[in-house]
Amino acid sequence: MEMAIGFVRDSRQSRETVAAAEELLGEAFAAQDESDVVLRRHARHWELSRLALVDRNILRLAVHEMLSGCTPPKVAITEALRLAQEFSTGESARFVNGILDAVYSQIKADTGEDDSAGDDATAGERDDPPVDPPGEPADS
Repeated sequence: MEMAIGFVRDSRQSRETVAAAEELLGEAFAAQDESDVVLRRHARHWELSRLALVDRNILRLAVHEMLSGCTPPKVAITEALRLAQEFSTGESARFVNGILDAVYSQIKADTGEDDSAGDDATAGERDDPPVDPPGEPADS
């Protein structure tokens, strides 16, 4: 977590943005076990420990945001995709999108949310087959 906080602090963002990012990162790291349970449920074919560290932490952050309600799920997914595109492999965004779409679908089912408008950020990925994790597996 110290490395992530250092990265945020080195950014050119305002103090308020940095403070909000630090708080969100702290909450996400504290809720890691809960997020991992959800991720294991939806990444059935892959061990979390074998996913690239960057992808795993992007997924954890987005799942925390969706479960906590601090960020609308569609926004959390969109931001996770941006992080994956910028900081991971070329295939990571598609993989992250597939997992987070499944998590969001479960959240909607659990809460009875109706998304009949079909405007969610991941609608184009719903019928795609499962995606293999990108890149080389990480050991941490």
